[in-house]
Amino acid sequence: MKHRTFFWFFLPTGLAMLLFIAAPIVSVVTQSLFAPHEAVLVTVESCGPFGCREETSIDQDATRELREERPLGRFVGLDIYLDRGHLAFGEVAEAWQNRTSLSDFFKRLGNLPFYRAMAFTLTYTFTVTPLLIALGLMIALAVNRLQAGLKGFVIFFSLLPMIVTPLVGSLILFWMIDSRGVLGSLIQWAANDPNLSLKASTGLTWVMLIVYGVWHSAPFAFVVFYAGLQTLPQDQLEAAQIDGATRWQQVRFVIIPHLMPLVTFVALIQLMDNFRVFEPIVGFNASAHATSLSWIIFNDLSGETRQLSAASATSVMTILGVAILLSPVLVRTWRDFRSKH
Repeated sequence: MKHRTFFWFFLPTGLAMLLFIAAPIVSVVTQSLFAPHEAVLVTVESCGPFGCREETSIDQDATRELREERPLGRFVGLDIYLDRGHLAFGEVAEAWQNRTSLSDFFKRLGNLPFYRAMAFTLTYTFTVTPLLIALGLMIALAVNRLQAGLKGFVIFFSLLPMIVTPLVGSLILFWMIDSRGVLGSLIQWAANDPNLSLKASTGLTWVMLIVYGVWHSAPFAFVVFYAGLQTLPQDQLEAAQIDGATRWQQVRFVIIPHLMPLVTFVALIQLMDNFRVFEPIVGFNASAHATSLSWIIFNDLSGETRQLSAASATSVMTILGVAILLSPVLVRTWRDFRSKH
């Protein structure tokens, strides 16, 4: 393809990337370096028949002029990244100095909002992603071996979790695990504990959110892997069968290597999606036991006092976290591409 032809071919995509990806990222990074202006205070001495006293009030006109003159706010550099709501370097150093053991240090970190959210985010990401890939592959292998008349019926029900809106799906499961719900009552009966509540335990809440994440995302992996199985060369399977390979050996040495590019693709998509976990926390009303980086952003932007700078700083760190998570997969993909060319 000629350079001129490629330029006009890529121009619409490049402009869309600059407008919808690059520009918002630059805007968020810039906003994270500025903090809102402090109110301009004026002190006025008022005198009366019983003496004089000083009164302090906000100068609305001066404050408005200051905000109009510098709408981004006052430049604070990396102060927002280092405050207690984010990396909290001062609090981390103090916790390390006053620790009695390593577990005590991590317990102290758990009291800091950013590290508490990061702990759940990483646990959720690195637990849900491999489980949904494995579950999606197993469903795809099972459906692929069904008779033609049953495949459509099974595929329809396998895709239901993906069809349901994430927030609605989490609300449905939230009601089911309630003490009056089907699953909640069943768990209380199985544990012989009428007071057992999944919502009151941090550990059980995390397990509940992880189970929901696998349930909701596994259909995506199933669709991708099932499509990949349709391109599997049958002669390779027949050769493996002639050589006496068991079903597990066929999956391990023939099917999985064939699907490995799709495994990489699903891993990339799900790592990004799971690292931004948000809807289950809201749907399960689980913020007392589990928070994520996306939930912190939502919390900073909600309410009457919107903390745009704090939300921007958390957004930047979320972007960096996604980039770090994806880098090993991208490097491996690039090496495989280079080795084939």
